[in-house]
Amino acid sequence: MRNRVSYIILAVLACLALPGCGGRDYFTATDGSEGPLVIYPDYKDVTIPANIAPLNFRYAMADVRRARTTFTLGDKSVTLRGTEAEWRLGAWKAFLAGAAGQTISVRAEALVGGEPVSDQWSIYVSEDAMDGWLTYRLIEPSYQMFNEISIRERCVENFDETVICDHDHTDNACMNCHVHGQSRGDYSLYYIRGPKGGSILNQNGKLRKLTLNAEGMLSGTVYGELHPDGRFGVFSTNIILPSFHTLAGKRMEVYDSASDLTVADFENNKMINVPHVARPDKFETFPCFSADGKSVYYCVADTLPVPQRIMEVKYDLVRADFDPATGRIGEQVDTVWSAHADGGSVCHPKASPDGRWLLFSVADYGTFPLFHPECMLYLADLASGEIRPLDEIKGDKSDSYHSWSSNSRWFVFASKRGDGQYGKPYFCHLDADGRTTKPFVLPQKSARFYTYNLKSFNVPDLGNASTGMTVRDAARMFKMASEPFTQAE
Repeated sequence: MRNRVSYIILAVLACLALPGCGGRDYFTATDGSEGPLVIYPDYKDVTIPANIAPLNFRYAMADVRRARTTFTLGDKSVTLRGTEAEWRLGAWKAFLAGAAGQTISVRAEALVGGEPVSDQWSIYVSEDAMDGWLTYRLIEPSYQMFNEISIRERCVENFDETVICDHDHTDNACMNCHVHGQSRGDYSLYYIRGPKGGSILNQNGKLRKLTLNAEGMLSGTVYGELHPDGRFGVFSTNIILPSFHTLAGKRMEVYDSASDLTVADFENNKMINVPHVARPDKFETFPCFSADGKSVYYCVADTLPVPQRIMEVKYDLVRADFDPATGRIGEQVDTVWSAHADGGSVCHPKASPDGRWLLFSVADYGTFPLFHPECMLYLADLASGEIRPLDEIKGDKSDSYHSWSSNSRWFVFASKRGDGQYGKPYFCHLDADGRTTKPFVLPQKSARFYTYNLKSFNVPDLGNASTGMTVRDAARMFKMASEPFTQAE
């Protein structure tokens, strides 16, 4: 108890020593918007869905006062007064009613250092709605206190948040992120680690706790995705090691010392290992299905000694056929993006639900982009074969961990842009020709939320409906025995 009290006192003192925790605001040049009046979050000239929560922001400038912000849409006009522009939810929804396809004009006026300053910008309301639910893991952005985490679901149409799983209900167990199958709220999976852990599979509201491991596998499953038909999941099985850099500007690396692919048959409780995609001379990881479930995309690199040669470990993006009747991955493997030819290393491929696009991340090397500021998103047009870096949405820090809305017109990704420490969910619209819009961060009820938030939003994942899961379900499943899986013949 004495040690815990000492720890709390030290934590409070450390917090008070940080800019922003003792009444001051901490912003770098890349945090706020451009223009005469700087706002944060930066919601200037963004494209939004009509079903998004209020875009609350504040004027992030020294000595700013008497701010007035006027929003105009057609014959409707609303003025918010104060340096924190925060909408009431009902007023925002009424203002956006019928706004799809139209542009909101925003005019801002304030005194800065006693001098009058004005600014103006616009917000375009897309005709494309976005899935209304977002899941993510809240976690400290480092290697400390790994067990004080939670998986949460947020309704992006308002500010309602539900805890799906947390350390308080699972004996301080670590837990891995929640992923939807085909952006479906009723089809998803997350992990609880440790002796009583298992994979929690949600199929049409029915929960199962599974042991996705079998004799001959390197480990239990780690990264993966659910098949559109519901019977299979494709996963990597990895031996993962962390390492701290000795180079200036480098923080931490997480890498595989071995990794293979496997397929889980949820109907027969079988693990299907495929020798030709589980080779000892290759690292294989981050598999995902195509939208029609007839292909598997994954990342593969030559096996090299690590950590000695970690900066030489570079992953290609490849594709192989998948048989939805047997769960087998085909022997023919085609290269989609070559690390050696194009430079860099691929991770986290995700196919759009309409089958047109494939998003993936590219860093200089390895498969752990969180501490790689150069990591950015690439977009592959599966119809034309064209692949391009999304330079127009690149932040100044790592962009990674992305997922699609079910209509394939929106995607969300985690970015450490600005402060470089905390990953935040950013949304971006993609039109039929592959054109993107300026990303915007997940709106919060308080305009100062991101100033004082001390956790990262890890692996944001969109769903077209609520999962319906709560911590009570997590506590109940945690106490249950896991269904065993055996190796398929």
